[in-house]
Amino acid sequence: MKATEGKIGRVFVLRLEDGDIVPDCIEEFAASKGIKTGHVVLVGGIGEGQIVVGPRKSAQMPPEPMLLPVDGAHEAVANGILAPDESGKPVLHIHGALGRSGQTITGCLRNGVKTWLVAEAIIYEITGAKAARKKDRKSGFTLLEVE
Repeated sequence: MKATEGKIGRVFVLRLEDGDIVPDCIEEFAASKGIKTGHVVLVGGIGEGQIVVGPRKSAQMPPEPMLLPVDGAHEAVANGILAPDESGKPVLHIHGALGRSGQTITGCLRNGVKTWLVAEAIIYEITGAKAARKKDRKSGFTLLEVE
């Protein structure tokens, strides 16, 4: 395990509106406010898109993602980490659980899903932490690196 220490900076409360794309709108907001690193908590409605629910074969590198469609409005709760990529742009890695009619799907919202009606997010800015997302040659993923 590797770790870095930081402090809580600013805190932002966001209302995502119908059709907003997660994580794009959160990344754009973070960039506009100069947030490089942070914690994101999201609750609300997700209406369409696809989520990554794991690799098709665990031992295969680079992994082939399994995608599940989000068909219709789902209740959602998600947590994520913002960290800058190699160009300094904040990138959100966010996983969530989406429920509808007694069924739940859980996965990564990285590919982008659309808000249904409304979602609410809180961004806790983290200052002083030494964290960045860097391309991993083996997996092909952009992984969090800390100093």
